[in-house]
Amino acid sequence: MATIRIPTPLRKLTQGKEEVSATGGTVGALIASLESQYPGIKERICDDSGQVRRFVNIFANDEDIRFLKNLDTPVKDTDEISIVPAIAGGSRSPA
Repeated sequence: MATIRIPTPLRKLTQGKEEVSATGGTVGALIASLESQYPGIKERICDDSGQVRRFVNIFANDEDIRFLKNLDTPVKDTDEISIVPAIAGGSRSPA
């Protein structure tokens, strides 16, 4: 089972757990496993076409899956997967 780090906004779906375990050979399979354990979580991570939402980043051992094989990125039981909401904004320097 891979360990998945859950961001604060999604913890209400995981009974407040910061880390959960899921089974699967790819990131996509892990998300399906998460959905079976915590109904409603997949729709927060993936859009209607099944792809990772634009403002959600998923990291497999600190590597963004968008630069790997996306949802087909292979995972092992020892991998740590992090779901990270993208944060928009920043500071502007006064002119």
